[in-house]
Amino acid sequence: MQPQSSATSLETFWALGVKSIYASLQSSDKGLSDEDASERLKNYGPNTLKSSSKASGLLLFLLQFKSPLTLLLIIAAGLSLGLGDKTDAIIIFVIILVSSVLGFWQEKGAANAVAKLLQMVQIKCRVLRNRNEMEIPVEKVVPGDIAILTAGDIIPGDSLIIESQELYADEAAFTGETFPVEKNTGIVKADASLAQRSNTLYMGAHVISGTAKVVIVKTGKQTEFGKISNRLLSKPPETDFEKGIRHFGYMLMEITLILVVIIFGVNVFLHKPVLDSFLFSLALAVGLTPQLLPVIITINLSKGAANMAKLKVIVKRLSSIENFGSMNILCSDKTGTITDGKVNVKEASGIDGNISEKTMQYAWLNASVQKGFRNPIDEAICNSYNGIKTTGIVQAEIPYDFIRKRLTVQLKVKDTMTAITKGAFKNILEVCSFAENSKGQVVSLELIRPGIIKQYEQLSKNGYRTLGVAYKNTDEKDFVRQDETGMIFLGFLSLYDPPKKEAQQTIENLRKAGVSLKIITGDNALVANSLAKQVGLMDAIIITGSEIRQMSEAAFMHQAQTAHIFAEVEPNQKERIILAFKKAGNVVGFMGDGINDAPALHAADVGISVDSAVDVAKEAADIVLLDQDLQVLEAGILEGRKTFANTMKYIFMATSANFGNMFSMAGASLFLPFLPLLPKQILMTNLLTDFPEMAIASDRVDDISVATPHKWDIGFIKKFMIVFGLISSVFDYLTFGVLIYFLKADEHLFQTGWFLESVISATLIVLVVRTRLSFVKSLPGRYLTIATLFVVLFVLIMPFTPFSTLFNFVKLPAPFYGWMALIVTGYIVSAELAKKWFYRKRTTQS
Repeated sequence: MQPQSSATSLETFWALGVKSIYASLQSSDKGLSDEDASERLKNYGPNTLKSSSKASGLLLFLLQFKSPLTLLLIIAAGLSLGLGDKTDAIIIFVIILVSSVLGFWQEKGAANAVAKLLQMVQIKCRVLRNRNEMEIPVEKVVPGDIAILTAGDIIPGDSLIIESQELYADEAAFTGETFPVEKNTGIVKADASLAQRSNTLYMGAHVISGTAKVVIVKTGKQTEFGKISNRLLSKPPETDFEKGIRHFGYMLMEITLILVVIIFGVNVFLHKPVLDSFLFSLALAVGLTPQLLPVIITINLSKGAANMAKLKVIVKRLSSIENFGSMNILCSDKTGTITDGKVNVKEASGIDGNISEKTMQYAWLNASVQKGFRNPIDEAICNSYNGIKTTGIVQAEIPYDFIRKRLTVQLKVKDTMTAITKGAFKNILEVCSFAENSKGQVVSLELIRPGIIKQYEQLSKNGYRTLGVAYKNTDEKDFVRQDETGMIFLGFLSLYDPPKKEAQQTIENLRKAGVSLKIITGDNALVANSLAKQVGLMDAIIITGSEIRQMSEAAFMHQAQTAHIFAEVEPNQKERIILAFKKAGNVVGFMGDGINDAPALHAADVGISVDSAVDVAKEAADIVLLDQDLQVLEAGILEGRKTFANTMKYIFMATSANFGNMFSMAGASLFLPFLPLLPKQILMTNLLTDFPEMAIASDRVDDISVATPHKWDIGFIKKFMIVFGLISSVFDYLTFGVLIYFLKADEHLFQTGWFLESVISATLIVLVVRTRLSFVKSLPGRYLTIATLFVVLFVLIMPFTPFSTLFNFVKLPAPFYGWMALIVTGYIVSAELAKKWFYRKRTTQS
């Protein structure tokens, strides 16, 4: 059933009462039925700001022809067709079509694979359906749904608050306000500004603390977020790799443009046919331009993402894979990564250090009845308590937040009203004026404060995370934040989360792989130092949050580089730590799963979260781990480096044999009385040499290529292109010499011989430039080997096939094959020797 009210009646929904909203949306506090929700989903569409990709297949195919050079070539071939040269024009059209179909097929497969992976880390929302609470993907939320929200949840749509408790939301995307905004029920004036609408929650915001039940009024592009999505959902900043690829493309295009203009001008000056010269120049440009580069990159990244998924690492943003492999600093909390992530209660003790049943009971009461964000500490307390489990009636609750760092519940047990607070020790102590000893006597806190602090420090030195527990007898009215004063300190709750057995080895493996682990934790320096020693960091340098506050930006950037642990860190300091590392030239990864981690996840070069993280952290991350484990992360980093290495192989191929061959052809056209290759022959050369390169994504990668982080280096690529391009040209001109002076080749014989040598040498040289090692010691992957052998055999038999005449090929004399074998062998050996010299020189310079 679709709501029948007009759209205008809901334009100012914050000025309407809850009953009016229910009537307009034909909903109720019981939520929707599955049938009703399904019908509304059809009418309103998915709750997303992204356009549907179902009809993108045709567009993706058409985009294969987006290159200006390809379009010019199609126009020129059409002109040739109009002038009567039908055979050549059709052949050019067919080659362009085959090349485009191959690109489309590979890119479409890559896109489908990535879409399937993203489904594994969908953001979900709790709603009422069929009168029951259930979890559904955010995309399936519809107007009229009743959603239940807690700390960390992303708001699934513009909504009106039905119920709330100490609710604070982050609406910085709309208001620019960096501090959380308090929200509650009620009615607001129709002309209220967005920042004044205290009874609403908007899609794109998220819950900082508290709980709420809301009715969804608008979804998708009808939301306030949808109206400004073009600004807010702008393309993420380019990674270094993306910038490098773009600059590389510009560099080749500049070289191509200059070369083509010169070649065309000279050929026309030498009175060669204008149309043939134009087609030749365009075909040469196509051969020089790395048209497959975007496709190869997409295939490599999607293949890498698929491999990483097998390792329980889900990539949300493909371009982050390169940064993942280039990462040299990883910032992470200790919980769940270095430690088991399973909090255990050691004991509850009183102010005298003895075990206190009352402290444990009060901690359990606080943890068991709270309705806010469920966390491992509360679960550990509830699981370990074996005493009397009488909770009483909950009168009020003040949820945990990252400013107060404590949680308070007000309970009525029998005839007594009591507020119980637990949280970070220092934050509990600051609201206490008294303390209760083991005899039940209440004394002034100031008299025993030094002893309590000393006990806390000793527990911390022993590696225990220690919380404080306090209480206060109250009257009947609801307990609020302002009442958190004059409380009675009851005792300590000590917790432990032991390090994983493999943590020390994994940290060492990361160090050997060139990745430094920096621990960022809210725990105090004593606990952090104890853990550091347990995982092999015996002389760990620790910087605390209070020390960070007192440092200037320059001083902190210098100090941060040598630190191992950042302890007692406040949420807003995490981003500052990340930026300090980035300013020093590092590629920084940040692993976070909490409500306050989103800014740091955005600031990092690679934002990493886990599938069990709160929605806002998972949404901000580039990469999501299905298993919160440093070993999983280590495997993912190596896979990211493999992806980068395979992408660079295509770059090296495009800048060696292909570039050398096309450069040689351009030069030969200046002194030959005919074109060294016809346009259709150049395009066929380009198609055949591109074919093996599509198998790069599945190629083997040498250990040396993934041993350390690698960054994009355009200077290195230029040197590579010059060195190996010139080597290729030397052997090209040797081939010209053999054809002209030894075999006395005419136009067709020259073009056939040059075509064979050009394709075979360009295909086989792939085996050399794909590895820094000797190509004999580093064998290619199976698919690359098959593709290479196929192309070589196809080219060798091509002159003997019936369709050879379509390309103006002729049978070659037997001596040519001997000369060609000698030249190709010499080329491979020379390239191998040059490669050793080239990389040795680079190592020496670095």
